[in-house]
Amino acid sequence: MTWWVWVLAGFALLAAEMLTPGGFYLLFFGCGALAVGLLAALGWSGPLWFQGVLFAVLSVLSVLLFRKPLVQKMRAADAGKEVDSLVGQIALAADRIQAKGFGKAELRGSAWNAHNVGEQPLQPKQRCRVEKVDGLTLWVKGE
Repeated sequence: MTWWVWVLAGFALLAAEMLTPGGFYLLFFGCGALAVGLLAALGWSGPLWFQGVLFAVLSVLSVLLFRKPLVQKMRAADAGKEVDSLVGQIALAADRIQAKGFGKAELRGSAWNAHNVGEQPLQPKQRCRVEKVDGLTLWVKGE
């Protein structure tokens, strides 16, 4: 196989990696194909069967060596970032919620379960601040 076929295959695999949700597998196979294409362009890759073996070995070896650290680094970069935090937002009590009681509150156009953590009951349509989010329950306190 000529070198440019390996390079095209490598770029196709890299593009496929960008279009798929992050598994980081195709990335390493794309890099393996680019490496074999580079070696073939330099005349150091040997016959076609050896190029195939070289591609497989480079790709699998790079997955085994580099995928886990890459995934850990990507997760560590996203760990401290909350995509959308509701803490501090203002909700409206949908009905009367006794102090330390449960009821419904409206926030951003959606009805939520609400736990009044304040000392005073919340009246319908009263503004309350979200103190904590626990699953689908907002912990709210009257303003």
